[in-house]
Amino acid sequence: MNQKVLLPYFNKNQIEAGCDEAGRGCLAGPVFAGAAILPKNFHHSLLKDSKQLTEKQRELLRTVIEQEALAWAVGICYPKEIDQINILNASFTAMHRAIDQLFINPEVLLIDGNRFTPYGTIPHHCIIKGDSKYTSIAAASILAKTHRDEYMCKIDQEYPAYGWKQNKGYPTRAHRTAIEKYGVTTYHRLSFSLLPRD
Repeated sequence: MNQKVLLPYFNKNQIEAGCDEAGRGCLAGPVFAGAAILPKNFHHSLLKDSKQLTEKQRELLRTVIEQEALAWAVGICYPKEIDQINILNASFTAMHRAIDQLFINPEVLLIDGNRFTPYGTIPHHCIIKGDSKYTSIAAASILAKTHRDEYMCKIDQEYPAYGWKQNKGYPTRAHRTAIEKYGVTTYHRLSFSLLPRD
């Protein structure tokens, strides 16, 4: 299978920040978003959509991105907020929080997906499957995923019965069985269907 080559930029003459989130479909834990401004000539043979990489490859790329990006950041939106504003708005909030932390001001935002709440006056482009099209969005997806996985492994120590180290909060059978047996935790998203309806 040929690996599709990622595009290095949308517009060569602008400072672009790629943005993506991780953990939207989870039953527990926050949604994380990454933002990355890469050098225009940035290239790494492994870089692609984080979902197509192994955990080891993602961790390796996270180190490279954090060292070589002109600016990068991660934003978080917690379960209580997700329950209040819904997961779509929480994803945008997490992206805004990531952009807030960039010490270089982007001139344009490349957003993975088909919707976004504008960030101030900075123009944005929504790109469906953007993490498999542009390097900066792929980098942002890796930052979001690796930082979120790290967080889920940490809270797994607090509540080991739910298997978050393995399932990262996604709705696996083991996760749902644990909810049925032990109930919900402060990390669960109460607005989600935590157990299948009969």
